[in-house]
Amino acid sequence: MPRLLIIEDEDAIRRVLKKILLEEEKNYNIDEAEDGLIGIELVKKKSYDLVLCDIKMPKMDGMEVLSACQKLQPELPVIMISGHGDLETAVETMRMGAFDYISKPPDLNRLLNTVRIALDHTLLAQENKQLKKKVSKQFEMVGKSEELDQIKSMIDKVAPTEARVLITGENGTGKELVAHWLHEKSNRNKGPFIEVNCAAIPSELIESELFGHVKGAFTSANKDRAGKFEAANGGTIFLDEIGDMSLSAQAKVLRALQENRVQRVGSDKDIKVDVRVIAATNKNLKEEINEKRFREDLYHRLAVIIIHVPALKDRRADIPELIHHFTEKIAKEQGTKPKVFEAKAVILLEKLNWTGNIRELRNVVERLIILGDQQITEEDVKKFVQLKTS
Repeated sequence: MPRLLIIEDEDAIRRVLKKILLEEEKNYNIDEAEDGLIGIELVKKKSYDLVLCDIKMPKMDGMEVLSACQKLQPELPVIMISGHGDLETAVETMRMGAFDYISKPPDLNRLLNTVRIALDHTLLAQENKQLKKKVSKQFEMVGKSEELDQIKSMIDKVAPTEARVLITGENGTGKELVAHWLHEKSNRNKGPFIEVNCAAIPSELIESELFGHVKGAFTSANKDRAGKFEAANGGTIFLDEIGDMSLSAQAKVLRALQENRVQRVGSDKDIKVDVRVIAATNKNLKEEINEKRFREDLYHRLAVIIIHVPALKDRRADIPELIHHFTEKIAKEQGTKPKVFEAKAVILLEKLNWTGNIRELRNVVERLIILGDQQITEEDVKKFVQLKTS
């Protein structure tokens, strides 16, 4: 039920506005305030979908109310109500961020149409917030172990900065989740998050993928193409498995980090880019440097902050919560009722040697859900899982 607030010092105008609105939509929940001070107190206490506010009022005028509303609820639409002689003031309120203004006495159709549009705007903003929460939830880091708490704490400290981050850890530990959260909690979160799996791209194509190419640069280059660095402009680029990148591509990445510029393959034109670089690897880059497979200068550019994601066997306290998380998620995907893992089954799973880390645990949970009964027992684990304890 939409909640509206009418701030108007004239009783008669308030009554007319309320009557018009309720005749149009009986489900509106409408509060009234006889001056700006009372109106602001109500905005502080309640969550409104729309405010209709007079401009000329004693104690606190409409422009002050508008400014206060924007600080309290930035996305709250405020429709200003102006007298015929207040056109200049009304235009000024629009510049300040008012959703719209309506002259007194209010035209019925214009009033109702403006209110409907404003409420649609509020609904869309709320839906976008929910969608953003859903998107973020797929990258949720599950667990309450000390090791995971340390990672979350480091993310909170590092994310708001522009520092480059190198994420290390075995395959399947969730390095990409850390990268996503660094972006989500950064000042760049409204910009793009571009992920590049360096291990999945052939070495002869990695430079084109990262920096783009011009038409004719190589046999299949039929047209100009922007690279991932350009696509990430204003946001974050995540170079996953950077230890697998060729030395020639490493040299170009180093230049991009030093100068904030890239060149497309086949071109000598510099393109300015503004990106934050987050890299990840499952390799020991210091050993790779000793073996001349990774540039030391690039390592020092990337490893301003190092976040190590521990293997699952080093954070076993998170396994019960991860099992519950995957059980709920798989049930939702399959449209079925979540199955229950007996305590003994969970205890046995905690003892296993998870060489594939969280990715392996997720696969095992799905296997047990498919093959087991409504209640997953210790015997199910022994039957359907290769028992290698560490």
